[in-house]
Amino acid sequence: MTPTALPLLDQQLCELEQFPDEVRRLFHGRGQCWPGLEHITVDWLAGQLLISLFKEPDLEFIDALRVLSAKWAQLPLWQSKVKSILLHHRSRPDCELEVLWGTLSKEQQVVENGLTFLLDLGNKQNNGLFLDMRFGRSWVKSNAQDKRILNLFAYTCGFSVAAIAGGAKQVVNLDMAKAALGKGRDNHRANGHELNKVKFLGHELFKSWGKVRKFGPYDLVIIDPPSFQKGSFALTKDYKKILRRLPELLTEHGQVLACVNDPSLDAQFLIQEMAEQAPDMVFVERLDNPPEFRDINPQASLKSLLFKRVAS
Repeated sequence: MTPTALPLLDQQLCELEQFPDEVRRLFHGRGQCWPGLEHITVDWLAGQLLISLFKEPDLEFIDALRVLSAKWAQLPLWQSKVKSILLHHRSRPDCELEVLWGTLSKEQQVVENGLTFLLDLGNKQNNGLFLDMRFGRSWVKSNAQDKRILNLFAYTCGFSVAAIAGGAKQVVNLDMAKAALGKGRDNHRANGHELNKVKFLGHELFKSWGKVRKFGPYDLVIIDPPSFQKGSFALTKDYKKILRRLPELLTEHGQVLACVNDPSLDAQFLIQEMAEQAPDMVFVERLDNPPEFRDINPQASLKSLLFKRVAS
């Protein structure tokens, strides 16, 4: 990242005529479309502007960013809408969150597609909602009516919230991070959902197939794993272990939404793995990513692939 590239960011943000009503990414440098700004993103969190750095820049860059933030804070639109400008040092071991202007509200409530989500801002990598999965959650909401759904690597249960809002009969969320599932319960409560339709399994997946099968079979299985989770999941090695279990998890005409967000793997990785491990699953389509996540190489961005089961 170079200070000489910051005028590009300044221009993008100063040209805003209004801030979105819902949570949105405002600038996506990680899509490699802005030379010199490849490791910076800017998100709008309903009053708080979150700038994230994914690589440690030199002090000159950070100083220039602080100067820009002070300038933005004086713009009339910003003075009326922005409560704080935050700088998230994602590359640092403690993921330091620095307040550049205003006052930090660590607990943040945002709206996406008419649904409420609770964010937790602080010294941690992720705040509770991956914004590039907006269209994926929207698809689930539109296709959940009367379905039994399994949400693997559920995190804070964004897919589950969308599914219940879309009329799902039942959603089973599994994630080894029980604190994240607790936030998922809060997300459901924030939307007035009946929790008797939602299960929360705080287990390591590969030791819990019996518990997962107990609530099946499922009309839809959602697989959205991390690229790497120390001691529990390595994408290229472990994804196939999940796919080969699909026949025992799915209904006769069940669907799978399989996702991968590793820039080194393209969509063909999932298509080939599915063909080898679950040959009765047929690839249907790749869901679009939100336009604000434009990437110079579409295969490096989030891949959300839909498959359906066909009778053998």
